[in-house]
Amino acid sequence: MGEESSVSCLRNSRPPVTDYVPSIWADTFSTSSFKEQEQQKYEEAIEELKKEARCILLTAAASPRKQMILIDTLERLGLAYHFETEIEHILQQINQQTLQDYDLFTTTLGFRLLRQHRHHVSCSVFDKFLDQDAKFKESLLLSSDTESVLSLYDAAHVRFRHENLLKEAAVSTKQYLRGIEAELLDSSLKEKVNRALKHPLHRDVPIFYARFFISIYEKDLSRNELLLKLAKLNFNFLQNLYKEELFQLTGWWNKFDVKSKLTYARDRLVEAYLWGVAYHYEPQYYNVRIGLVKGIQITGIMDDTYDNYATLNEAQIFTQTLDRWNANEVDGLPDYMKIVYDFILSIYEDYKCSASKHEKGFSVPYFKEAVQELSSAYNQELEWVTERNMPSFIEYARNSEITSSLYMMFAVIIPGLKSLTPETIDWVKTEPLITVSTAMIGRYMDDIGSQHRESKGGKVLTAVDCYMKQYNVSKEETLSKFGELVEDAWEDLNKEWVETTSFLPTEIAVQFLNYARMCDACYNSNDGDGYTDPAIFKSNVVALFLNPLLI
Repeated sequence: MGEESSVSCLRNSRPPVTDYVPSIWADTFSTSSFKEQEQQKYEEAIEELKKEARCILLTAAASPRKQMILIDTLERLGLAYHFETEIEHILQQINQQTLQDYDLFTTTLGFRLLRQHRHHVSCSVFDKFLDQDAKFKESLLLSSDTESVLSLYDAAHVRFRHENLLKEAAVSTKQYLRGIEAELLDSSLKEKVNRALKHPLHRDVPIFYARFFISIYEKDLSRNELLLKLAKLNFNFLQNLYKEELFQLTGWWNKFDVKSKLTYARDRLVEAYLWGVAYHYEPQYYNVRIGLVKGIQITGIMDDTYDNYATLNEAQIFTQTLDRWNANEVDGLPDYMKIVYDFILSIYEDYKCSASKHEKGFSVPYFKEAVQELSSAYNQELEWVTERNMPSFIEYARNSEITSSLYMMFAVIIPGLKSLTPETIDWVKTEPLITVSTAMIGRYMDDIGSQHRESKGGKVLTAVDCYMKQYNVSKEETLSKFGELVEDAWEDLNKEWVETTSFLPTEIAVQFLNYARMCDACYNSNDGDGYTDPAIFKSNVVALFLNPLLI
């Protein structure tokens, strides 16, 4: 009886509840400042400058090197989506042989651009820079300028698994750049190096980087004034759109009044929207951004319900109720769970309407499955933690692939992706390597960044404890291993980004890349989590949504 009583007590015990800080944005986005006429003026000016920029791209045709630098500049400025056809045409003319004829800066730039645009290109383009042991020559870094070393560092981060040449280059260039960073006199170059060391270019969130780079480019003596003006106009145009979308979402979110009804849950609408612009910042992806925010709100509330408030018995009843998916079957739920359940069903109804409107009705069952699968995975995790009966690390990691929320976030944006078909959903359900590696980047980075919060001061077991126990290693060794696993997953993601080109449209594939990039931004600080701690993303919110650029 004593053991049964102890188990029953555990199953009815509430976890230590974390009191999250309130949203720091209050009513910042609760009023609309959108001016249709101002947007129209921006749009007209952008169209005119785009014509001139297109001419610049074409006139650079005589020099592939100039074209590559121009493409790189357009991408860094957040303008490349205006010139997708022209850029693709140019990159198709650049091949392995072309790159082998250039200096280190140009070769590494071309290599990175081709891989980032899903072209096959091998490391043999670097042969001329290698010694007899097939390693980069020791003198290479010392004899190259900083821009060239930085370009090699950037190229090293589009590497595939087992490309040890680039893996070693990532380490050596990082050490070299760290060593010279303080001595750099060019402030713009110093800022670029500083940012790259925190967020390598390929792993940086495109719209975050664009806002940063516009300020850098403005100080560049070799800048193209036309491109600078176009970038500023384009950014302000996007910012106005984002502010209006945030206004709409704020009204939607306040209607539920979740922050006063579910006081244990994080109130992070603005941070969720930041994920939306990270996924697809281009104007035409309104439905992706709105859908993702709603999906993240479901995920966040479910996560906090299972992780921060529910007893195991309550959680299991909730999981079973979601499995039945019947609005009339809520009587067995505690009052707070009825609120959560109604919230999920409300978003489900929104989703059905959006899916129908955009001819994606086939995705509705998958949305439901994704919610149920996530609920089941959260419940499983809670069971392990509550009963202090941790599984093998492999089993834990398998469950973590679901709690990464990647599949839930994939489901909610389907209505906003024109090229997505029922076959795409069937393919994702097979858990291909691109989804698994992406999910595990998120999971391991979350485990590194949120370990202290999730352990609730050591009272609750986490993935870190699970790994430490199975492999009999220290916390420091575990976190270091998780860092290695993140690198391995990035290498797999990079390869699948290229390998899936023949059947997976880029507008779909890029969400996996951008999920991983946002995880890099979210969990990159020491023991930090940008979704939970609003201070981490405060500067991004201010820069992207509040402060326009002076033109």
